[in-house]
Amino acid sequence: MKSRPRNRHSSGRNARAKVLGNTTATVTPAARQRIKATKVAPAQPAAATAQQPADKIIVSNLPQDVNEQQVKELFHTTVGPLRDVTLHYDSAGRSKGVAAVHFQRKGDGTKAFQQYNNRLIDGS
Repeated sequence: MKSRPRNRHSSGRNARAKVLGNTTATVTPAARQRIKATKVAPAQPAAATAQQPADKIIVSNLPQDVNEQQVKELFHTTVGPLRDVTLHYDSAGRSKGVAAVHFQRKGDGTKAFQQYNNRLIDGS
């Protein structure tokens, strides 16, 4: 008999790794090549997904003092009628600077995206 106790946790770690799918040691070279090939393959261009008319956009990087009414007014006057505007707040009640804008007509979301994407709205 050995005088040293066995490490009981080593088998538990191997079992946990197998359950979680961390079996990189058992991946064959051919499988690695297939995995590598799928990671390198180009994704569909953004234009392919942008062709479908959208009726909802997410606006981010808004200043904390902007309220829902101001967002509604901007998009209603420049793009079209709105169904709903939701400004997101943290647990302390401060604006997170993110709003979801839902338009009444399909395509208005796409129009707003094209008009305002990566642009300063207030100039500040």
